[in-house]
Amino acid sequence: MIPRLALRTPLRTAHASLRRSSQRFAFLPPTLVSQRLPIKPSSPFLLPLRFASTTPSPSAETVPAQIAKPPSPQFPIPSWAEKLPKSLRWTHPYLSLARMDKPIGTWLLYWPCAWGITMAAYSSALPVSSWAWNLALFGTGAIVMRGAGCTINDLWDRNIDKKVDRTKMRPIASGEVKPIQAITFLGGQLSVGLAILTQLNWYSIGLGASSLSLVVLYPLMKRITYWPQFVLGMAFNWGALLGSSAVLGVCDWQVALPLYAGSIAWTIVYDTIYAHQDKVDDVKAGVKSTALLFAERSRPILTAFSASFISLLALSGYLNAQGPAFYALSVGGAAAHLAWQLRNADLDSRESCWEMFKSNRDLGAIVWSGMAIDYALKLSGVM
Repeated sequence: MIPRLALRTPLRTAHASLRRSSQRFAFLPPTLVSQRLPIKPSSPFLLPLRFASTTPSPSAETVPAQIAKPPSPQFPIPSWAEKLPKSLRWTHPYLSLARMDKPIGTWLLYWPCAWGITMAAYSSALPVSSWAWNLALFGTGAIVMRGAGCTINDLWDRNIDKKVDRTKMRPIASGEVKPIQAITFLGGQLSVGLAILTQLNWYSIGLGASSLSLVVLYPLMKRITYWPQFVLGMAFNWGALLGSSAVLGVCDWQVALPLYAGSIAWTIVYDTIYAHQDKVDDVKAGVKSTALLFAERSRPILTAFSASFISLLALSGYLNAQGPAFYALSVGGAAAHLAWQLRNADLDSRESCWEMFKSNRDLGAIVWSGMAIDYALKLSGVM
């Protein structure tokens, strides 16, 4: 049996050591002491001791709400919108609704306008200032009316968009923007569009207003026909007619109609490629498109539509007495670009379809550049 005195001495030594350690780290929070100071026994009769803290460690749940980082919006917004002051962040869902994060649609709406304006400017030897004014005016109109078209489309398709992976987080489909709010926003967009339209002559005002029915009807077409891309082409390329009448006072139908028809064929090409992104989801949602109609025959059929576009573009230029730059750049460049698209597009890859679709912005610029060079050469007296 061990005498009590023999036990008392090592216990006193251990307790004294424990007190000294506590005093040495008294300035530290209990949690740090408990983590850094496991007490080692100074006697074989003393078990290891450890300070236990009753203070809960901070966690994400205890962080005040006012300093927590706000969640990022689920819908896409343009990068510049992220720099807007807090007082304007309520505009984010509306910028997304108008597809301000994806300007490709605006370019595709604008290029037929620019083509019609430039071909009419070439034939009439329009002063450069008037040509530039019309290009700027139609550019602004393209931004506004493309946004309005997207709002109309999303109002019609809000239930369908919920079933498609690529579109289910759009502002209306996700519930971020209520239908009544979208309708109010649409009213503002159309008002701005009307203000721009009234800058044109009366003939053009009537011609421009007549296209609104196509804009409204297009989203319905995907429910009843496999050719919604044709209706989209009719709406999106109306600027080829309007650009002509804005410059000349009346539409030069002989030149503008082949340009318009060819542009519709071009739209069928690029929007069929675009529709291949969603062909699996479209079947589930009951949505129709030329991508589903053409299916495995898409490439040869789109080649035929591409040839139609090039032929009608060349015919329009011939009837407008265009110069060599038009045939070399506008016609030849567009043909080469379309051949490149159809050769390289992987119609089973969303990424490839999206990239090929976006490349049509460059095709539009190529076509316009040949027209613009002819116009510049004519004004300079070379032609």
